[in-house]
Amino acid sequence: MAQHEQTGEQTGERTGPQTGLEGGLGEQGEPGLSGHGGDLALEVARRHGVTTLFTLSGAHVFPIYDAAHRGGAVRILDVRHEQTAVFAAEATAKLTRGTGLAVLTAGPGVTNGISAVTSAWFNGSPLVVLGGRAPDARWGTGSLQELDHPPLLAPVTKLSATVHRTSDIPARVHEAFLTAGTAHRGPVFLDIALEALFGRANAEAPTSTPPPAPEPDPAALDAVLAELAAATHPVLVLGSDVWTGRAEGPARDLAETLGIPVVSNGMGRGVLPRGHELAVTRARAEALGQADLVIVVGAPLDFRLGYGAFGGSRTDSARPHTARVVHVVDSPDQLARHVRLAAGLAGDLAVVMEHLAAAWQHHPQSRPDPWRDWRVRLLDAARAAGERDRELLTSAAEPIHPARIYGDLLAQLDDDAVLIGDGGDFVSFAGKYVEPARPGCWLDPGPYGCLGGGLGAAIAARLARPAAQVVLLLGDGAAGLSLMDVDTLVRHRLPVVIVVGNNSAWGLEKHPMRALYGYDVAADLGPQTRYDEVVRALGGAGETVHAPQELAGALRRAFAAEAPYLVNVLTDPEVAYPRSTTGI
Repeated sequence: MAQHEQTGEQTGERTGPQTGLEGGLGEQGEPGLSGHGGDLALEVARRHGVTTLFTLSGAHVFPIYDAAHRGGAVRILDVRHEQTAVFAAEATAKLTRGTGLAVLTAGPGVTNGISAVTSAWFNGSPLVVLGGRAPDARWGTGSLQELDHPPLLAPVTKLSATVHRTSDIPARVHEAFLTAGTAHRGPVFLDIALEALFGRANAEAPTSTPPPAPEPDPAALDAVLAELAAATHPVLVLGSDVWTGRAEGPARDLAETLGIPVVSNGMGRGVLPRGHELAVTRARAEALGQADLVIVVGAPLDFRLGYGAFGGSRTDSARPHTARVVHVVDSPDQLARHVRLAAGLAGDLAVVMEHLAAAWQHHPQSRPDPWRDWRVRLLDAARAAGERDRELLTSAAEPIHPARIYGDLLAQLDDDAVLIGDGGDFVSFAGKYVEPARPGCWLDPGPYGCLGGGLGAAIAARLARPAAQVVLLLGDGAAGLSLMDVDTLVRHRLPVVIVVGNNSAWGLEKHPMRALYGYDVAADLGPQTRYDEVVRALGGAGETVHAPQELAGALRRAFAAEAPYLVNVLTDPEVAYPRSTTGI
């Protein structure tokens, strides 16, 4: 749980709409800062690499807008719902591996963003949210949107605090960015009292840096090497923190040094490029079900990884889980405590994997390509799965099988395309059939499973990767949570391709409820809704696809468009994704 603080006395310095950021010298000889609270906050954010702030207009945070408007170095990207602002800031962090910034007005502006902040908390995404706050001078008298936000945000942030004095703003915003960006990464929330944000002050420019990551524990390294030496069927799982921690190079080197089969998870997808001889994600069930050692790097042992139970069957009690588990994480508090670990390592993931690769080459029990037969077996299973996939990826069935969409899409994707999933069953099909060619090109809701983030992520992706294809894979249920932000794409001239899998239902709920009760309720949506017409009404373009032979042409037109383009694909409502767990 986050630290919840009250910072500074509840008095502002000088209030009023004064503007202008001046430079001076702080007490330690560093360039000082002078201006209103918005100037001070934004200049610190800029020095931390922020180039865009995501927001929905609110008077409590006008000074931050003023600073951005006059300064010109930080773009204001205004959206139609505060959750989109936070989702966009989080996606910016995921794509750039910097820290994203969202600015939310007081009261409902902040509370509207909490689900997206929570998603960033579960994803370990570095994010700073600056919130407006009712004035201290009237606190308790019923000011507009008066709410003590930090206690609400404390459970889902690394730090949640209030700033009451203008002169404290630089140091606290600097602390926020350092905290968010230090492993284990995550969101930080600061609200700033109205007097402090509109007030004016001189302040020293903060210069502190985060402490260096500790070196990996030699005893823990030795324990992992011993487990490898004893293993006959090991698997390496690479998760999102491998990408976030800039460890994709060492991860690939480690896999190739060991010659170990690799399964990718989250933003770890693409660390081994599509077709790599060690990549066996398509044979994931066989790999994790038959392994005797699973090394999980940069991912929690949650429902997506069977809660860390490997080497057996979830449904057959005669095949208990016997695999030994090694957990490698970027911070000690991320080590799994619900699983008996054979070894646990915490530290900079790049450094840990570099140490493991170097040590293995000189380990007395290492031998050339020890797991060749195991790896070949899994590669054969992965290829066989790929052959079975072809039938659905080329299906001529009508209504359209959702897998057919990915068959046509894969043929038109560039290697650097950014793929964003926002949906249930429809996005699960994408996770099964679409393997990125490069790391950092796949975004999905993550373990919190919060829908509605797709439009925000698409906005961020177009800004972060201006020359790449950006494709949002949107379930029709999820579309109802954020589609109005197509208006944001249009106003800011951000062309993206949106593919809606339209089965007129909450498919992820409809089919399991039928299996449990023999019927379903509260799972149907309007039949064959024309989401493309919604996009056209907002200034974009699009079309509806009724038959599989229409898909390829529709996608070509979407990629060629210079505006947001929605391809509304009417899919078979009776097709359910064959999932092995609901995560419950």
